[in-house]
Amino acid sequence: MKILTLVRQVPDAEARIKITAQNVDLEGATLVIDGMDEYGVEEALRLRESGANVEEIVALAVGPKRVEDALRTALAMGVDRAIHVETDVKLDPIALSRVVAQVAQQEGVKLILVGGQEADWDSQALGAATAERLGWPQLTWTNELKLEGDTLSGRHDVDDGNESFRAGLPAVVTTQQGLNEPRYPTLPNIMKAKKKELRKDDLDRYGVQPAVRVINNEIQTRARLNRMIDGKDPQAAAEQLLDLLRNEAKVIA
Repeated sequence: MKILTLVRQVPDAEARIKITAQNVDLEGATLVIDGMDEYGVEEALRLRESGANVEEIVALAVGPKRVEDALRTALAMGVDRAIHVETDVKLDPIALSRVVAQVAQQEGVKLILVGGQEADWDSQALGAATAERLGWPQLTWTNELKLEGDTLSGRHDVDDGNESFRAGLPAVVTTQQGLNEPRYPTLPNIMKAKKKELRKDDLDRYGVQPAVRVINNEIQTRARLNRMIDGKDPQAAAEQLLDLLRNEAKVIA
């Protein structure tokens, strides 16, 4: 069987990013694989290493040329080959799910691993939208996963705690922190990754257009009132603060 794991590229959590009302400037920022997607890459490798009948692990990324770096990292971790749908068009989760579903069908994939919530979107829609397009079951927020033949089993988070599950393949699984601890690529594997296949596709091949278009960005700002309160009389200071919060800041009723 084949596993498809999605790779998205986002700024490192500690990177300094310049933000204006017009755009987010990533120039000079450190970019990495989205953390939740990285758990998916690691889990695909672990499923194969556990003895499951995994023929091939394919990483997929959709985005600009720089996303190739994230795919190279996935290849260095141990993924067999990669597909890069290169485009500067920003796709929302619903549009991206069309690409993921088509690649899965073309590749004969039986298991898709995607991050439960992408850092740049703050959205959980991709896994569900992909599963819906393919008519496959979806297992969300997994924190334990096993593969025996064509049967998945494990545990995942639910509102009241967590629960065990069993499901047949094909399936879509969303991954999260706690599922595993991603490995660091070793130098030999980084060198090997340079020889692995990284196929370039054009977005037009998939006939996909954004379902949602962002027409304007606005950064919310709020001016400071800079009111000074005399603290010599605690009771009077408390009353003055209460008045300012209620009548000027209007944060309390």
